[in-house]
Amino acid sequence: MILLTPDQHTDYQLIDSGGFEKLERFGPYILTRPEPQAIWDKSLPESEWEERSNAVFKKDKNSQEKGQWVSKADMPEKWVFQYRTNSLHLRSKLILSSFKHVGVFPEQATNWDYIYKKVKKIPEEKPNVLNLFAYTGIASLAAKAAGADVTHVDSIKQVISWSRENMQLSGLDNIRWVVEDALKFVQREVRRGNQYNGIILDPPAYGRGPDGEKWLLEESLNEILRLCALLLKKENNFFIINLYSLGFSALIVENLIKAHFESATNHEFGELYVADSYGKKLPLGVFSRFSDQND
Repeated sequence: MILLTPDQHTDYQLIDSGGFEKLERFGPYILTRPEPQAIWDKSLPESEWEERSNAVFKKDKNSQEKGQWVSKADMPEKWVFQYRTNSLHLRSKLILSSFKHVGVFPEQATNWDYIYKKVKKIPEEKPNVLNLFAYTGIASLAAKAAGADVTHVDSIKQVISWSRENMQLSGLDNIRWVVEDALKFVQREVRRGNQYNGIILDPPAYGRGPDGEKWLLEESLNEILRLCALLLKKENNFFIINLYSLGFSALIVENLIKAHFESATNHEFGELYVADSYGKKLPLGVFSRFSDQND
């Protein structure tokens, strides 16, 4: 089991964490957001958090997810985030949403690099990549930038529109957009006999499809992984899954991958984290990934 953390961010910094909150910089703006795993004390005093923050997310009393942002006058509703390395230059529109999210998960940068590298190594003219529960599509952009044909699946039409804007901001085109329940899409692809070089999954703990389909991670994860094993090509492949549910250990993901992908090689699994400026490591989900393309 390994720990992964991004090391090339210029537009993101976790400044401090604690007291069930995190103080983060996205580009020029600093946000305070809830963080249930930051159970330790803050390193900076509350007064400095208040002074530094351009916007603070306040949860509604009767909701674990929804809330509203309290912003200072200099805080825009929308701005652009950039991820730049020697190989990648991705851009994403950020928004202060009513669910505390802003449109990007910076801890995933290590997986964006992995996707780009693995697609580049596949000896096919146009490797095809499937991104399920794809949200605003940064992983889709990484695959597209490497030369893949990308199918991007999400159940929310507005999020697909957001992803399309991100594609255009990044100077890319021709991603296939699919507004559908991910499990239904995978079931249909298996019936059609389609296969992919790369599959990316980022499933939520719970959610709804466009027609009210119910998704519960603990009930449906085993089935969707069984189907993904049928969709993944036997050669020239890679696979990534990320889970944010607090109840899921990396060992659970390891067991599932071994059960459904018996021939998986170069398998890695563990936790994603970001360290704040004071060295505190904030865990931000578990992952598993493998590829038959050697580094």
